[in-house]
Amino acid sequence: MAKHITVDFVSDVSCPWCFVGLGGLSQAIDRLGELVRVDIKFHPFELNPTMGPEGQNIVEHIAQKYGRTPEQAAEGRETLRERGEAAGVVIDTDDQRRIYNTFDAHRLLYWAGLGTGQRALKRALLQAYFSEGRNPSDHDVLVDVAEQAGLDGTAAREVLTTGRYADEVRAAEREWQSVGITSVPAIILDGKYLISGGQPADVFEQALRQLASAA
Repeated sequence: MAKHITVDFVSDVSCPWCFVGLGGLSQAIDRLGELVRVDIKFHPFELNPTMGPEGQNIVEHIAQKYGRTPEQAAEGRETLRERGEAAGVVIDTDDQRRIYNTFDAHRLLYWAGLGTGQRALKRALLQAYFSEGRNPSDHDVLVDVAEQAGLDGTAAREVLTTGRYADEVRAAEREWQSVGITSVPAIILDGKYLISGGQPADVFEQALRQLASAA
């Protein structure tokens, strides 16, 4: 019988290491096959909650937030591209990309989490932003991505235009911050074991195997 394992995945739509980490986790789950049954629940974390609707150039943003030179930023993007490739995800390294506000994307993910479509939507949102350069704060983009993930576009647009689930998302963000989550991805297995950062598949596979073999 497959071992049931829960995963709480705290992350942001504009976090590249979250995309890498989800890719690595997905690869590990595939490797284990019928040994485990993994239920992933995605939780909100905003890296840039005050970002305006126009967004900000990625190079400018990295320099302002982390003090990195354009050369250092370029090296970091290349590292991300390589790590993403190993994790089976595509991360665009164009220096003209922009950082956007992701609050509405988190509201949509909260809504999807009330049903069974959250994992598909999360993957589609990360792909839309990192692989296709789309704007995750644009409601038309969000509705289109929701439909691509198999969700009801009309219902998705209603969530976005009405401001629904804003309080729930903010409450969830405060809850995870209150238990010490200050960076993402933060991936909690069975409510006990924390894996931080965009780890490769081997790290997740080892942790899942240990949980699967536990009495």
